[in-house]
Amino acid sequence: MHEDEQALILWDIYIYIFTQSVPFTRLIQGGLQEGTIITVCGRVLSDADRFQVDLKYGSDIALHFNPRYEGGSGYIMHNTLQRGRWGSEERKYETPFPRGQMFALQILVTLSSYKISTNGKPFSEYKHRMPFSWVDRIHVSGNMEVKLVAFQYLVTVPYKSIIHGGLQLGKVIIIQGFINPQANRVVISLRHKTGIAFVYSADFDENLVLCNTYGDGKWGKEEQSELMPFKKGQPLQVTVFCSRHQYQVFVNGEQTHTYSHCHTKLEEIDVLEVSGDVQLTFHHYKH
Repeated sequence: MHEDEQALILWDIYIYIFTQSVPFTRLIQGGLQEGTIITVCGRVLSDADRFQVDLKYGSDIALHFNPRYEGGSGYIMHNTLQRGRWGSEERKYETPFPRGQMFALQILVTLSSYKISTNGKPFSEYKHRMPFSWVDRIHVSGNMEVKLVAFQYLVTVPYKSIIHGGLQLGKVIIIQGFINPQANRVVISLRHKTGIAFVYSADFDENLVLCNTYGDGKWGKEEQSELMPFKKGQPLQVTVFCSRHQYQVFVNGEQTHTYSHCHTKLEEIDVLEVSGDVQLTFHHYKH
């Protein structure tokens, strides 16, 4: 983004942004809950032999996530340390964290397991061996630098948020969540006092994405696309970038749709609404 572009913060979030060496430890405010997402962004050192991300309770480690680079392409170790004893190892013989490169690790807490994604793609699942609600700290160590640590929590829909200052040129909206397994529809709307400037609707029954505008008591000409970038039961990330002439929509990092401005007074567009069969999470942003 250009220096004058802005990102829109929709919800509160516990987030720590920094660049520092490790080891690094941070208390998890409120502990872990079902639906918590932990995001760790960093850079693996060029001569790394290993690093680890641990979810801890006292001296116990509920989740030990440990990329190792010995033996060719390397592997990732998953384990639990309880009462001073390690459990049985679970290994995955690949690593999505090349030496010398940036990475993004996300850990989703579910009732039965930690679901782990790397660089936006599902990677592994680790069944709970001790209650996740006990976890109160995150600890990162090894041959890497930490760039960002964030904790996100699910919120329910329908959801409405005020866009302070309106939807100015260059503003970016980032929406993250999870689509329900039996979803029929997910709708994102940018509204103003007299209508809706932009509706972005995923219709799972018809397998279509619909874009439209509502003003002066009537709907505009609907634009349909058979490119359905969403999947039921899967994570969702939608980024809406407001450029001079259009909205540019990115889903899970890939540009999927554009929609020309019908309501051109962008500063009047001051409400975001999200509805349908989706649970939202908090989000982080970068300029």
